[in-house]
Amino acid sequence: MPAASLNPRPLGGSGLDVSELSLGSWRTYERLSRETGIAIMRAARDEGISFFDDARYDDETGTAPIPTGHSEVVFGELFRGAGVRRDEVVVANKLWWESWPQQSAAAELDGSLQRMGFDYVDLIYANPPPAGLPVAGLVAEVGGLVAAGKARAWAVVNWQADQLAEAAGAARAEGVAPPCTAQLPYSLIQRSWVEDEAMTRALSAAGAGVVASFCLAGGVLTGKYRAGQAAGRAAGTLEDPSAAPAVAAADQLTGLAGRLGTTAAALALAFPLTSPVVTSVLFGATSPEQLRANCAASKLAARLSPGDLTALRQIGLTEPA
Repeated sequence: MPAASLNPRPLGGSGLDVSELSLGSWRTYERLSRETGIAIMRAARDEGISFFDDARYDDETGTAPIPTGHSEVVFGELFRGAGVRRDEVVVANKLWWESWPQQSAAAELDGSLQRMGFDYVDLIYANPPPAGLPVAGLVAEVGGLVAAGKARAWAVVNWQADQLAEAAGAARAEGVAPPCTAQLPYSLIQRSWVEDEAMTRALSAAGAGVVASFCLAGGVLTGKYRAGQAAGRAAGTLEDPSAAPAVAAADQLTGLAGRLGTTAAALALAFPLTSPVVTSVLFGATSPEQLRANCAASKLAARLSPGDLTALRQIGLTEPA
């Protein structure tokens, strides 16, 4: 397996480099065979992906031996089964604060590490602080994880701009490294969270980039639901008015993809890659073939002409720019 990353980019000021595409595991591997999961991870390394995102969540299959966190157990088993070298990749996990203050950040991460079978994570994302936990207190707790060697760097997930700015200030006051990145939803139909001026200022103050998530709008932007018969998590939601922008964008993406000789999925993933604030684009895959097809986004983003990019950026806008 290659030690090199796919177009590596610095993860803020953490000193870590990550591939510009990253592989998530949300609600995925426990629904697949072990062989398929291992094949997906091997394909990811073959393609040069060096950034893997894991998380604890409650069992949805009704078959897991534990009610929450079996996702982490499966991730660790597949990681080792695929022969991924721990020192060649960046692995991330999340703090949800569900049981705080009874469970500290250290205790929550210890549980995740035990289930994963890891000694440390490279990146620990912090969800927004729960009621009663000030941002400065969260920064101190997460900073302690880095100081103890349980994580090499920390970041935030789904924070508002004012919270991120406050965290950067608290980190400076505490003598803690600021959050190195923010994982935020960013797609053709959901741009404001990343492109808002306040977030741009907050990211700059922290020296952080963005890990773009939900870039395919739950799979709708791939165009696979256009015929109305595809199976998938979004299949039962397409009649909801809130899905209309994604459905319309999928039609436009499919048309542009045909003219460019690519796929709607690759175009949708290429969109965030063209942003200067994006460090990595996160996606999931349920087969090696799907993973390889999605990785076409990397070369596609590099070859889009100014006219192609203008046409792409027009898709999903409620009003012409």
